[in-house]
Amino acid sequence: MKDRLVTPSYCFILAANFLLFFGFWLLMPVLPFYLAEVFQANKATIGVVLSCYTIAALCIRPFSGYLLDTFARKPLYLLAYFIFTAMFAGYLVAGTLTLFILFRIIHGVSFGMVTVGGNTIVIDIMPSSRRGEGLGYYGLANNIAMSIGPMTGLFLHDASVSYPIIFCCSLGSCLTGMLCASAVKTPYKPPVKREPISLDRFILLKGLPAGISLLLLSIPYGMTTNYVAMYAKQIDIQASTGFFFTFMAVGMAVSRLFSGKLVDRGKITQVIAAGLYVVIVSFFLLAACVYIIRWNSDACTVLFFLIALMLGIGFGIMFPAYNTLFVNLAPNSQRGTATSTYLTSWDVGIGIGMLAGGYIAEISTFDKAYLFGACLTIVSTLYFHLKVSPHYHKNKLR
Repeated sequence: MKDRLVTPSYCFILAANFLLFFGFWLLMPVLPFYLAEVFQANKATIGVVLSCYTIAALCIRPFSGYLLDTFARKPLYLLAYFIFTAMFAGYLVAGTLTLFILFRIIHGVSFGMVTVGGNTIVIDIMPSSRRGEGLGYYGLANNIAMSIGPMTGLFLHDASVSYPIIFCCSLGSCLTGMLCASAVKTPYKPPVKREPISLDRFILLKGLPAGISLLLLSIPYGMTTNYVAMYAKQIDIQASTGFFFTFMAVGMAVSRLFSGKLVDRGKITQVIAAGLYVVIVSFFLLAACVYIIRWNSDACTVLFFLIALMLGIGFGIMFPAYNTLFVNLAPNSQRGTATSTYLTSWDVGIGIGMLAGGYIAEISTFDKAYLFGACLTIVSTLYFHLKVSPHYHKNKLR
């Protein structure tokens, strides 16, 4: 019973996480069209507006880790969840691009806190012997949301459903998620003695090498989640691009069935390396779709969705492994800091990916952006083998 993973609180945190990310992913592929149609924004401007969210999340992440390690975690988590939910209502009343950007920044700040809070709380309530598996299922909730969220959003957009209704769908999802989050029972956390303010209270310094590798990897991921629908439209893929996210999430779900257990057996670096190889091939194929479609459009469409499946498998293998790697480098008193460093590295890359993807597409084409991203995955892989893996095995605490 001591190592029991499935408890009511664990189920509630999974549901809260799913509903939060469903609301998030529902809007993700729709917002570029919303900004273009409602505010007449060009691709570069869209990239800047979208990246404001990630930059704001990035700015709060190091401080959120410190706050979660110092104070009671659940109240901070619920407060951030409430603000995140309220911002969907803000989008409904944003009549100017400036006001929309302001709400987007607040949304990003709350997202930075709520995701660190959720990740830290789920680590607190699960047995340490099943951490890789538990984080895998926790991440799977994100993946399921990533499957049906973008697909639902794009289907609503293609069916000419108004943007206010789409925003209300996200709002309703997160309101329900807040109820689930409030039902989570967290273990008692005794007051901790606050140490003098220093850099390692905000950033896990031992995790920086892994953070650099993860950052390089997340740049093309950010390009994909935000611009793949526009890329498919640019090269004239006829199938609904909502299914791209579905296949991506299926790949993540399949990978979670075995990757978490491998991580718990200590094969963290081997699991990450395997995922890196799959992702490298996937991004080069994605960049090549612009040429393949000229040869055979049907074959390109099949390949397009196969790439989504491969990306899902690759990233699905790596997510719980990277998360566990950061946690294993930190003492228990710095779980929040470890989690925030992990997510901060990811967010920096996502933000760069949004900016770079929009900028490269504006001066060239989306396929060139994905080719650039594919090259970054090679750099990330080389750095992981040469620096990250040896550093981890030398400094891991468990």
